[in-house]
Amino acid sequence: MNEFFVIQDIVIILLVSLPIIFIFRKLNLPSLVGFLLAGMIIGPYGFKLIKSVDEIEVMAEIGVILLMFTIGLEVSFTQIKRIKKFLLTAGGLQFLITSVFAISFFLIIGIPSNQSIFLGFLITLSSTVIIMKLLSDRNELESPHGNISVSISLFQDLMIVPLFLIMPLISTNQNINTLNAIVKILVAFGATALLLFSAKYFMPLVVHQIARLRMREAFTVGIILLILGTSYLTNIAGLSFAIGAFIAGLILAESDYNHQILAEILPLRDAFNSIFFVSVGLLLNIQFVLHNPILITSITITAFFFKALTIVLIVLALKFPLRIAILCGIGLGQIGEFSFVLAQAGTKFNLIGNDLYNYFLASSIFTMILTPIIFQLEPWITRQTAKLKSNIPDDEVIYAEKLSAHVIIAGYGLNGRNLARVLRETGISYLVIELNPDTVRQEKKNGEHIMFGDISREDILKIAGVERANIIVYAISDPLITRMSLKVAKSLNPKIFALVRTRYVNEVDELIKLGADEVIPEEFETALQIFRKVLEKYHIPLNVIMQQVNLLRQESYKLLRKESMDITAFTHLDEILAQGLTETFYVDEKCPFVNKTLAEINLRAATDATIIAIVRNGKMFSNPSGKDLLLAGDSIILYGTHKSVDRAIELLNGENLQ
Repeated sequence: MNEFFVIQDIVIILLVSLPIIFIFRKLNLPSLVGFLLAGMIIGPYGFKLIKSVDEIEVMAEIGVILLMFTIGLEVSFTQIKRIKKFLLTAGGLQFLITSVFAISFFLIIGIPSNQSIFLGFLITLSSTVIIMKLLSDRNELESPHGNISVSISLFQDLMIVPLFLIMPLISTNQNINTLNAIVKILVAFGATALLLFSAKYFMPLVVHQIARLRMREAFTVGIILLILGTSYLTNIAGLSFAIGAFIAGLILAESDYNHQILAEILPLRDAFNSIFFVSVGLLLNIQFVLHNPILITSITITAFFFKALTIVLIVLALKFPLRIAILCGIGLGQIGEFSFVLAQAGTKFNLIGNDLYNYFLASSIFTMILTPIIFQLEPWITRQTAKLKSNIPDDEVIYAEKLSAHVIIAGYGLNGRNLARVLRETGISYLVIELNPDTVRQEKKNGEHIMFGDISREDILKIAGVERANIIVYAISDPLITRMSLKVAKSLNPKIFALVRTRYVNEVDELIKLGADEVIPEEFETALQIFRKVLEKYHIPLNVIMQQVNLLRQESYKLLRKESMDITAFTHLDEILAQGLTETFYVDEKCPFVNKTLAEINLRAATDATIIAIVRNGKMFSNPSGKDLLLAGDSIILYGTHKSVDRAIELLNGENLQ
């Protein structure tokens, strides 16, 4: 019966995983931290519910494969291109500086050079899972610190591939020849490049053929086959399974089926990842932690704040404000999940001993726990940094002092850019406040009225002339900064009209309480566009459609935010649908009835719709007779019920009526 112990272990892991996911969601902490702690508790060093980890190593390996695949799927070449500057500068500098200082420190305290190099790389990596969850929970993925943090984390994920490849080169195994190791690495790089090149052309074709079967089970099985097959090929080439999975994800991210692939794989990834993270926790000796609490605590705090400080200095060097730098540092201060993957692989090459592994594992887990706790200080950090004095160039101050009755635009993204262009063309004075120094520098060269600064700070708002401004528009993706700035702006100028763009409707009430005069939630604007298009399809008159849209927008979408919508508030659309309507149809050269008389078309008999007028060369001919020809370039006015007009348009377009 011993062969079935693996099923027993998996049942225990999944049984523990369910309450952990629930509890840690309530605590607003990443569930992977709970999985690590659970592994410590139920493992061979805890309550011994699982006595050996050998049986679940294969399951954990599948978890790593799926994790690497989804990382590659979410990265894509397109995203790399979009954030390439932050990726190469912030990401590259963080990896280089952190690894160099960490390696130097380990060498100084007497750890062998190859192990120092390996440990330095382990400390450099942060948790993509944790930073993505922290940012998404706060709707800050598109904020300045969100973009920088994701870029740094993405660069670290990309470095996993070369780190796997260099492990044999720095191995302490005596039977590994350095020259042979270098040759193997070169061969591995070549095999990786060949696989990447061939997969780029082969995989999309395979996925397309699988999708054409229109069978969900075939699609899921085919995707899993591609993932595991690519991983197996890289393993044969002397690389890890994880590298092949990452390559597969990177290639399929550019396909038309990436969203469906992600939807199919995510449940599997989450299930196997819980097994992987619990398996990592199983390896941690709780007695070792209890016997070395001071040293482990010191390593945890030192590692976290060393990484955080490095990132803070890098972001400050990129000319971003202190608040952005601190938030990036805190979010990426932990040691990440891929460090565990590397550490486990490193044990096979004698790159990390048992005691070092225990110190590393314990400290890494505790840095993960520390991150979301410290990140809760974001509002306090924002308030404290807002007290610092800003250095604004004199020319910007002089320009702002001349403004009155102007518009202040917070953020120069798509919405801010379009608004600025419209205001410029209409001659309305405005000033843009933007946090990205590169954007400010470039747009100032183009003659844009833009100023670098944090819109939440009172001194920045005063310099921008908020007390003399008529309107302030928040076009930024940072809910916390929007709320803080709105409060300050209204205190300085209670009469200013505050227009706020927000992503989610649950932020509307709070923004209104803070003084927002108009809140535009993207959720509801999308719903209104759908609402409008549907009514247009049924030929509801435009003035009636706009009346309904305006009704829904009244009082900040209050009608839509109710759990039960009061239908009586609407104009009776069913009565409108029952009435007749007119519709215009343009006759192009492709129309099958060109150069035919209205009698030959016999539209009324076929559809119950009537042609009441023809517009030709700018002139209208009312009540046309059956002898009148229909010419290319004519516009005909149709009258009838909604159904009859729809049928008439289908017929005129050459469609067969059912």
